[in-house]
Amino acid sequence: MTGTLVLAGTPIGDVADAPPRLAEELAGADVVAAEDTRRLRRLTQALGVTPKGRVVSYFEGNEAARTPELVEELVGGARVLLVTDAGMPSVSDPGYRLVAAAVERDVRVTAVPGPSAVLTALALSGLPVDRFCFEGFLPRKAGERLSRLREVADERRTLVYFEAPHRLDDTLAAMAEVFGAERRAAVCRELTKTYEEIRRGPLAELAAWAAEGVRGEITVVVEGAPEKTEELGAEELVRRVRVREEAGERRKEAIAAVAVEAGVPKRVVFDAVVASKRGAP
Repeated sequence: MTGTLVLAGTPIGDVADAPPRLAEELAGADVVAAEDTRRLRRLTQALGVTPKGRVVSYFEGNEAARTPELVEELVGGARVLLVTDAGMPSVSDPGYRLVAAAVERDVRVTAVPGPSAVLTALALSGLPVDRFCFEGFLPRKAGERLSRLREVADERRTLVYFEAPHRLDDTLAAMAEVFGAERRAAVCRELTKTYEEIRRGPLAELAAWAAEGVRGEITVVVEGAPEKTEELGAEELVRRVRVREEAGERRKEAIAAVAVEAGVPKRVVFDAVVASKRGAP
């Protein structure tokens, strides 16, 4: 008989949040594959557990090479436990390759449910949670980040992102540019830890706050795009921008205001204005 692959959720901050089954699985698994063996050691010490099985590293750098080895262990009947640094394996962490390979070999895959930064941030955000989508980490390069954000500019569901603290201000500024400065969001920092902090407000306001410097593990929750009450054509968008300009607004501010009114990304209004200038006699 083949063995079993167990994906185990680990605490995202407070070790007391560890599910009771986690200690049992850590003690009984034939192989424990850990994203960071040093963090695993701290976790097992905190839980008062000594793994009886072999402990191996399984992280982004060796995931592709180690997967076949672990699959052979599974096919041979071993119980393999996969744990990452925090939260559920496979969710922006190593695990997908191993699960896919195990399924292909008809190996049973199960899970020990545990803490999730995604669901915790959603619940604390104060934003709609009936429908949401998880977007993981955005690209590091500014141009690629803007392109990815534009892909979901019209997404009605609540959006959830992970982000590094040193990139948070740039990411929030890019979100304000694409989604609109007034789009509501929540920055969830150090969830379940001593210095847990939830900052809620418009994207532009949050971007200004983050510019002062932020530390810790970050999850960002962003309100979905507003329902469009009417579909405005390019000519109407341009007309509204022109009216605001004639009233004394700068073009940049006029475009941003019209985008909010129309419930469309700022880029759509900007492109319409540019196209109208090109087509002018």
